[in-house]
Amino acid sequence: MLSRQSFTISNLRQLYREGRASPVDVALEALRRAVCADFPNVWIGLLSREAVLKYAESLVFEDFEKQPLFGVPFAIKDNIDLENFPTTAGCPSFAFTPARSATVVDRLISAGAIPIGKTNMDQFATGLVGLRSPYGACASVFHRDYISGGSSSGSAVSVASGMVSFSLGTDTAGSGRVPAAFNQILGLKPSLGALSTKGVFPACRTLDCVTIFAGSCFDADCVYRACAGADASDPFSRELRETAFPRRLRVGVPRVKQREFFGDKAAEALFKEAIDHVLELGIEMVEIDFEPFSEVAGLLYQGPWVAERRHALGEFLETQGGSMDPTVRAIIAASEKYSAVDVFDAVYQLKALRARTQREWSKMDVLLLPTTGTIYERKQVEESPIVLNTNLGRYTNFVNLLDLSALAIPAGLRPSGLPFGVTLISHASCERALLALGDQLHKSAGCTLGITPDAAIDQPEAQPPRSGDVHLAVVGAHLTGQPLNRHLTDRGARLVRTTRTAGYYQLFALAGTTPPKPGLVRRAGRVGDGIEVEVWSLSEAAFGSFVAEVPPPMVIGTVNLADGSSVRGFLCEPVALEGAEDITIWGGWRRYLGRC
Repeated sequence: MLSRQSFTISNLRQLYREGRASPVDVALEALRRAVCADFPNVWIGLLSREAVLKYAESLVFEDFEKQPLFGVPFAIKDNIDLENFPTTAGCPSFAFTPARSATVVDRLISAGAIPIGKTNMDQFATGLVGLRSPYGACASVFHRDYISGGSSSGSAVSVASGMVSFSLGTDTAGSGRVPAAFNQILGLKPSLGALSTKGVFPACRTLDCVTIFAGSCFDADCVYRACAGADASDPFSRELRETAFPRRLRVGVPRVKQREFFGDKAAEALFKEAIDHVLELGIEMVEIDFEPFSEVAGLLYQGPWVAERRHALGEFLETQGGSMDPTVRAIIAASEKYSAVDVFDAVYQLKALRARTQREWSKMDVLLLPTTGTIYERKQVEESPIVLNTNLGRYTNFVNLLDLSALAIPAGLRPSGLPFGVTLISHASCERALLALGDQLHKSAGCTLGITPDAAIDQPEAQPPRSGDVHLAVVGAHLTGQPLNRHLTDRGARLVRTTRTAGYYQLFALAGTTPPKPGLVRRAGRVGDGIEVEVWSLSEAAFGSFVAEVPPPMVIGTVNLADGSSVRGFLCEPVALEGAEDITIWGGWRRYLGRC
């Protein structure tokens, strides 16, 4: 019975391999769970049965190995666009219906994932509490009197309750981490620009991140790899090369006197246990000065960055501000007091504080913090919404201002039964390294995935990035499903993403090659919109052996991609173009092969 089945990615893929479920079965079960769930106010809008079936029925098992999220149901925070489905950003009078999905949603659907609906949120992504929504408030899955955390409240609860396999949130100040802590799930906050924000309604556009909620580090890693990568249509996105941690890893923690738990003795004890788990892994622990990080955190809401929220709303605040949540409106309206001089003052202050934090980073590779110092009852937050929200951001607000990556992981239950979480923080591009380390800590804490019966210890391991890997662009017979793809997979290569070259490449179908091959040639000027390529990651040794087998007229050179980045890739010698057919107009080898 699917009603008793786990929605972890590994379990769903096993069900599909064994023929015990179909994407239609799983999609309908996810929709049933969403409708019948015993958790109020999770969803702002669910897709219709017909719409969900359309996504599920488009999946064919022949694509199973090519689609890492084949038949995996997911939820979308309602400030992230889904094609032809309303986006409200938690404000009904602001709602609009986008003609296309956000880039990150498109990539997930292309990887086989099935959207189920749009989730509740603190209005305009302003808050860490989960109470600032006209659609009602979510609660922690562990106790209805306690807040779920925000602003990605519904996204976290949808995963923690087992309705979907994973969900998308956003994180400017901690919204992808705090709800994870309050619902005992994973919250991955990637580096700025690692996931495209095209199609995401902004809070602070220069600081916003799309985040991933999942039950395990393995699941979060699967999702991250499916949707990461630069987006030529998003000027804030960027290509980041995965960074591995050194063998002699150093984890930093704040000095004892700088640890603030707001009177929550149980949280303090669980943080000490988390430190012990790190030490049990044989990792060096160092104490650092947390003060400069804390001062950076204060800039986010007590400085002019709040004016970015005002910029995002445009005239809406003036013309329809009365329809907004009063607390959200007050926070955003307060930005009017800042001048351009204030902005530069804050930029200079941040620059000075960043230098101070760099001195602390010289002592450590990873920073371990409580995700929050405590958790609050709903009535407490209603009585003091601003102060308690600020308390929740003590360990989260600085991260994006310093361009860091972060992973919130469960770290046990208080005697009251309420969850506690910690966050691992490191430099940009360390997402997968954090997931591998976080997986060990998550399993050592003995947690379940949200309130589901699934145990962290039973999940597959999240694999760390491999130091020194080489990215290789392939354009023809080495593509997924093509006859020479095994030359990559047999060497342990991993598909990173599908993208396009810059617009100054031509593609030719070469004459007399077996199997049939195309040739990629760079020209002096723009000739088209770029050629479809797959980017694969290989170890240096595997890359070397692969290159040694590349026969003429093929060569391995540098290929420039549409997003401005460069990778190693297949090109061909000009002599090979004799008798070749120019197929640039088709935009890629697959489209050319399928032209008939």
